[in-house]
Amino acid sequence: MKKLAAIWMAVIMAAGLTACGNGGASSAAEPSAESSAESSAESSEESSADSSEETAEESGRTLVVYFSATGNTEEAAQYIAEATGGDLFELEPAEPYTDEDLNWTDDDSRVVYEHDNPDERDVALVADTVENWEEYDTVFIGYPKIQYGF
Repeated sequence: MKKLAAIWMAVIMAAGLTACGNGGASSAAEPSAESSAESSAESSEESSADSSEETAEESGRTLVVYFSATGNTEEAAQYIAEATGGDLFELEPAEPYTDEDLNWTDDDSRVVYEHDNPDERDVALVADTVENWEEYDTVFIGYPKIQYGF
């Protein structure tokens, strides 16, 4: 019964919000859609150019640091680096994870062992220092979501 009431309330709220929206009515005092679109496009281009210059100056350099055992986080990190013009830095374990290591359904796998033994989670890395660290103003850090089925 509570679920039905919650659904009913959501429908009523959505209908109320829809009814309050501007139906696109325009008055004669408003500029034509064509001239309005042209001026919007021009101001959008100007503000876009200004904001991209300001963003580059204000934000400085961007670094995307990531750890990816299966490639999913690496893909997301590459997307972020491309979108921000940032540099990539991969955290690579000195002893790479194998498919067997990543099998969380196997009680003898490396990930299960590291999960059950917090002292074993400090994994040695190939490199753990970013050159010119002080030059970066924004740092994104990506790593896999740890999810175990038990």
